[in-house]
Amino acid sequence: MNVLIAGANGKIGRRLIPHLVADNIQVRAMVRDLRQKADLEILGAHEVVEADLEGDCRQALEGQDVVIFTAGSGPHTGPEKTIDVDQNGAISLINQAKAQGVGRFIMVSSMRADDPESGPERMRHYFAAKGKADDHLRASGLNYTIVRPGRLTEEPPLEKVKVAEKLKDFGDISREDVANVLSETARSELENREFDVIAGPTPIREALDAL
Repeated sequence: MNVLIAGANGKIGRRLIPHLVADNIQVRAMVRDLRQKADLEILGAHEVVEADLEGDCRQALEGQDVVIFTAGSGPHTGPEKTIDVDQNGAISLINQAKAQGVGRFIMVSSMRADDPESGPERMRHYFAAKGKADDHLRASGLNYTIVRPGRLTEEPPLEKVKVAEKLKDFGDISREDVANVLSETARSELENREFDVIAGPTPIREALDAL
């Protein structure tokens, strides 16, 4: 399997590379700056390509079976940057992935993306941008999986989660556990599905198998 990670030098993308490589997946890391190449190759990326989300990504997408979108401006940037990356950048890559014949698109979204008004006011622009990108992916015709983690932390991984198509309560999850969830999702048959995920009591693979 050939997988393109968009946002490979981000906090989730960097953690995802070793998980995919351990599963014998060929990883192409997409970055905005090739000065990051050496670090990502150390993590295990088989190839590092330079491309901008809103620019021409055809070369990066060529020959890829799956795209995993881990890029993000972060919830604490201003609305303009968030719309550029989390909304417009994601939509552009979805469109190009479909045109290039990519088989599947896995989106890292966020809990509350489907209901931005339920979150803190300072983060509503972030949830709204994620939600619009998710809507576009659902309507794109691509096989998709939308992964909606809760509040991201730098805590050590628990390797256990709570998942559901819609969780009642917001919660935390470490970025390392999100990376593990994404790796398991890439190897799963969870196509045209979406789910919330936070730290919980169930081993990751078991939790995903139960969806």
